[in-house]
Amino acid sequence: MPATSSCLILRLAICLSVYLSLAPFTNADEVPAQHDVNQAFAGLADRWQPAQAWQAKTPQEHEAWREKMQATVVDLLGKMPEKVPLEVKRTEKQEFEKFTRHKVYVRTTADYWSPVYYFVPKNITGKRPAIVCLHGHSGIYPYIRLDETPTQKEKTDHSALDYALYMAEHGYVTAAIVVRGWNETHGRPDWYVKTPPRSCHQVTMNTLLLGMTPQGLRCWDAMRVIDFLQTQEEVDDEKIGVAGLSGGGTLAMYLPILDQRVKLAMIAGAFSEYRLSIYDINHCICNCLPGIMAQGEMADVVALFAPRPVLLINGIDDKIFPIDGARRGLDKLQQVYGVLGVPENVDADFFAGGHAWSNNKTLPFLEKHFGESP
Repeated sequence: MPATSSCLILRLAICLSVYLSLAPFTNADEVPAQHDVNQAFAGLADRWQPAQAWQAKTPQEHEAWREKMQATVVDLLGKMPEKVPLEVKRTEKQEFEKFTRHKVYVRTTADYWSPVYYFVPKNITGKRPAIVCLHGHSGIYPYIRLDETPTQKEKTDHSALDYALYMAEHGYVTAAIVVRGWNETHGRPDWYVKTPPRSCHQVTMNTLLLGMTPQGLRCWDAMRVIDFLQTQEEVDDEKIGVAGLSGGGTLAMYLPILDQRVKLAMIAGAFSEYRLSIYDINHCICNCLPGIMAQGEMADVVALFAPRPVLLINGIDDKIFPIDGARRGLDKLQQVYGVLGVPENVDADFFAGGHAWSNNKTLPFLEKHFGESP
């Protein structure tokens, strides 16, 4: 056969194979219905079994569980900075009717000073309990009514954000920390937020790359502020608590695990279930603690600081921390505190409202566990 004929036959064969490959399949499979990440991750979570969920029946079983889970969560919170000697700089002092507000800077690491608004009630005698107050993603200003605009005032009033002032007005020393990454402490601003300036993306990425976490590092700053509080003559260093809303509530959930000096916690707008909230709903990346769902749920985390008192504050209409998860978590915590013989040390204020603070129970809770206010 001539070479030209062989080439022609080969070309025809190639064209035929291409044509056949383009022809529709007569028995084509249907496209699978489950081929998006929402369905995939929902299925993974639904079949996930936390390795260290609380199941104790006795105080001894609880203590055995606590030792293992405590070590796990501390490890997940990441490496902590090297401790430096305590240094404090006082830069401002302003008098108000019921308290004095100080602006101080506490050196928390070799390269960082944490700004703190320190409120000391007037007309107190002796040492008073102190509350570390941690703000949410709105930044510090609305939480302490600083440079208040009409819009900011409306938000503070509606969501009762000024709990640091409220408690100071009722006789408690409070330390409102400018959480690392907000306001004057911000670095590279999050590109999706115009105001207030914050750097949650940078804080998260940088800490993770260093083997740390944003929650762990921010709690470290709070722990150094507790060091400062213990040096103040007006503070009863055996009665230090923590209060936080939203992102601050998340920190208030982890701080007592890292620091036994925290004797009680008020967690607002942050307690639900990881599965229903941070896993399922758009949240700031700084709320994500890598690996925590493999070990337990939020109630398991809070159970680590039992029998110390805890007050859960949740709006029943909170869209980002669903109340159903909070109710289930409360049920578990009531079992935990019941096993330990102190059911009165866990309480909840599930109020009619949204993602906000509430003072419905704060003062009775503080008076019950820290004594009467002056």
